[in-house]
Amino acid sequence: MARKLRMGMIGGGTGSFIGDVHRKASSIDGMIELVCGAFSSSAEKSIASGKALYLPEDRCYGTFEEMISKEKELPEGVRMDFVSIVTPNHMHFPPAKMALENGFHVVSDKPMTLTLEEAIALEEIVEKSGKLFALTHNYTGHPLVKQAKAMVAKGDLGAIRKIQVQYLQGWLSTSVEKTGQKQASWRVDPKRSGIGGALGDIGTHAENLLEYITGLKIEELAADLGVFGEGRTLDDDGNLLLRMENGAKGTMSFSQIALGEENSLAIKVYGEKGSLEWQQENPNQLKTHWLDKPVKIFTPNGNDLYDEALNVSRIPAGHPEGYLEAFATIYKNFATHLMAVLNGETIEKPDYPTAKDGVRGMKFIYAAVASDKNNAAWTKFD
Repeated sequence: MARKLRMGMIGGGTGSFIGDVHRKASSIDGMIELVCGAFSSSAEKSIASGKALYLPEDRCYGTFEEMISKEKELPEGVRMDFVSIVTPNHMHFPPAKMALENGFHVVSDKPMTLTLEEAIALEEIVEKSGKLFALTHNYTGHPLVKQAKAMVAKGDLGAIRKIQVQYLQGWLSTSVEKTGQKQASWRVDPKRSGIGGALGDIGTHAENLLEYITGLKIEELAADLGVFGEGRTLDDDGNLLLRMENGAKGTMSFSQIALGEENSLAIKVYGEKGSLEWQQENPNQLKTHWLDKPVKIFTPNGNDLYDEALNVSRIPAGHPEGYLEAFATIYKNFATHLMAVLNGETIEKPDYPTAKDGVRGMKFIYAAVASDKNNAAWTKFD
């Protein structure tokens, strides 16, 4: 294409952490530009946020309904190509549904929706509309996560036997939601977060990373969820046992009350011939062990990487690539697919999380909650 893709944003106004992340990540590869937005549930704040981002006043909208309706009326050469939804969970489904039904492609933050019913309905809307839908499970965008996935897929590790994954944070160790902390207040509110607390917020990242790297589906799980914060009704801690479709066993631990932890997402995959370990807080090393070879550590753009990893390594070896770059890879792969669609071309296997992954994430949440309510009984994923 001879132009950048035009993005509209819903949510992510002044003071929003994740909105700023999406804007920075989407711009890294020079394929996308922000052209409009409805940045807040307050029309006044939304318009002020748009102006602060140097958008034209007539492209700063008071509501997402106004934005989608008015953008649709603009000439094709001016209006947005897709929307990026960066709101709390309860506001994922309504704008995604409206955007898709009015001809716009969608990128949405995770989890996909507030409820499983909404997720299933949205997947059907995506299929019916023929539009693209991407879910920002951003950690799958790291080059060494791509390397890990490729190594498993090519059989380097042999048959997978055991998987350990964790996502530990400590920022909700105290009741910061009672101090007016915006990021905490909606995450502990079931009306805005859904039936899962930390389970939906970070547990879904662990679930998605595990299935992405191994290529295996979780068949059953047994979940023991905890609620430690005073006055909270949603989980802020959890431990799960997992049974995978190939017979492999897995464990998952997630928490937002693990005092001292910052953003400790990590995974270990053990096979018959080798094993691998990757940590989000040290994302530029993939450590591997082998039956008959020395320990080997892979680095972005380093030696012996598969093309799957080299294709998303942006800078020379030895230069760290991190959170924003991984996030940008989701946008880059989505943008590459969308540009192909707009050019009348096809991409057989686009590499970014889709509505199907979003539905699995919601089924994971519901299965874990059901298991916990039944004294951690084994529960079918579906």
